[in-house]
Amino acid sequence: MSKMIRKRLMSLCIILFGLSILTFGLTYLLPSDPVEELITSMGGSHDPEVVAKLEEQYGTSRPFWEQYADWIQGVVLHGDFGISVKYNKPVKEVIAQKLPNTVKLACTSFLTMILIAFPLGILSAVYKDRVADYIIRFMSFIGVSMPSFWFGMLLIWIFAVRLGWLPVAGSSSWKHIVMPTLTLAMGMSCSYIRRIRAVMVEQLGEEYITGCRSRGIGKMRIIFLHVLPNSLLAVITMLGMSFGGLLGGTMIVETVFSWNGIGQVCTTAISARDYSLIQGYTMWMGLIYVIVNLLVDISYSFIDPRIRRGMAQK
Repeated sequence: MSKMIRKRLMSLCIILFGLSILTFGLTYLLPSDPVEELITSMGGSHDPEVVAKLEEQYGTSRPFWEQYADWIQGVVLHGDFGISVKYNKPVKEVIAQKLPNTVKLACTSFLTMILIAFPLGILSAVYKDRVADYIIRFMSFIGVSMPSFWFGMLLIWIFAVRLGWLPVAGSSSWKHIVMPTLTLAMGMSCSYIRRIRAVMVEQLGEEYITGCRSRGIGKMRIIFLHVLPNSLLAVITMLGMSFGGLLGGTMIVETVFSWNGIGQVCTTAISARDYSLIQGYTMWMGLIYVIVNLLVDISYSFIDPRIRRGMAQK
C-alpha cells in the first residue's frame, strides 16, 4: 500500500507542476496589465517612471521564463505566490485570512448534506416505487434543477426580508452561516439522493441480498451492514470531489451572501485583474483536488477488503 501511495504522490506532483505552468502561462498571456489596473484603481497618473517602478517591484517587465522560475521557486520553497495587487500584501496571507471562513462553511455544508441526503436516499431506495419514493424523487428533481444563487436569494427573501430571523450578509456570527450552508447543502443533497437511491436499488437486486433474506437476516441489518457499505464505493468519489470543491470556495454563494471566504476573494481578484491572487487560488484548488483524490484512493482499501488485498500483492 505504501508503494501505491508513493506512486500516486509522484503522479500528483507532476499534475501540480503541469497546472502551475498552465496557470502562470494563461495569466501571462492575458492582454491587460495588472500594474495598469493598479494605477487606475488608485486614481494615479500613468507616468512612465511610475509604471516602470511598479513593473520592477512586481516583476512584470521580465521575460516569461524568468518570471515563472522565480514564481515556482517561491511557491515550492516558501509557499510564496507573490504580492496581491488588490490587497497589497502577500497572496499566502490573503488566502490564510480567508481560509478559516471557507473551511467553516465547507464543513457545515458537507455535514448538513450528509444528514439530508443519506436518510432520504436510503428511504427512497427501500420504498422503491411507492409514495415516499415518488415524493423524494420529485423534490430532488426540483432541487437539482434550481440554480444555487436563485435558491440563496429565495432564502434571503424568506428568512431575512420577510421574517427577519437571519442577517442578509456577512460572516461574523453563527447566524450568518445558516443560509449559505442551506444553499450549498440543498443543491448537493438532491444530487446525492438520486445517486444513493440508484446504487442502493442496484445492490438490493443482487443475489447476495437474496441469500441474506433466505437466512432470515433482518431488513435493517441487511441495509446498514451489507447494502450501504457496498453502495459507499460508488458514492465516496463524489463525496471527496464535493468536499474538495467546498474547500476551494464557492464563488457564487459566497458572493450572494457576502461571505468573507476564498471564493469571494477569487471573484474580487478576477475583477481587479489581480493575477498573483488568481494564480494562488488556482494552485490552492489544484492542491485540494489532488490531496482529496489521494485520500479517496486510500479510503477504498478500508471500505473494500478486496482492494486492500490487491494493494498488498503489488
